[in-house]
Amino acid sequence: MPLTIQPEAPPLRIDAAGAVRVGNTRVLFVLVVRAFQNGATPEDIIRMYETLSLTDAYGAVAYYLRHREEVEAYLKEYDRQADEIRKKIEERQGPQTGLREKLLQRLAEKQQQNQE
Repeated sequence: MPLTIQPEAPPLRIDAAGAVRVGNTRVLFVLVVRAFQNGATPEDIIRMYETLSLTDAYGAVAYYLRHREEVEAYLKEYDRQADEIRKKIEERQGPQTGLREKLLQRLAEKQQQNQE
C-alpha cells in the first residue's frame, strides 16, 4: 500500500493581539524559536513549556528552519517593539535598577516593625 502524503499546516496561530502562538497553547512562537536558537531540542522545549506537545514543538522548529529569513525578520521586529515598550515604561516609571534591593529592604523593615 503506497503512503499518501498529506499537506499539513504548521502548528502556529495568530491570537487576537497579533502574537504568534504554538498549537492550542499560549506559548509564544518567539520563545520556542529562541530556545531552539540557544541549543534546546524540541524535547527540551516541551520540558520548558509543559502545555506544548512534542509534535507542535517539532512543527514550530521545522517552520522556523524552512522560513528562517522571514522568521528572523519577525524576531527583529518583535525585539524592536519590545524595546520601544520597555522605553515607554521606563519613561513613565523611571529606571527600575535596584528595585529588588529596595523591596527586600522594605520587607526587612516591615518584619522588624512586626517584631517590636
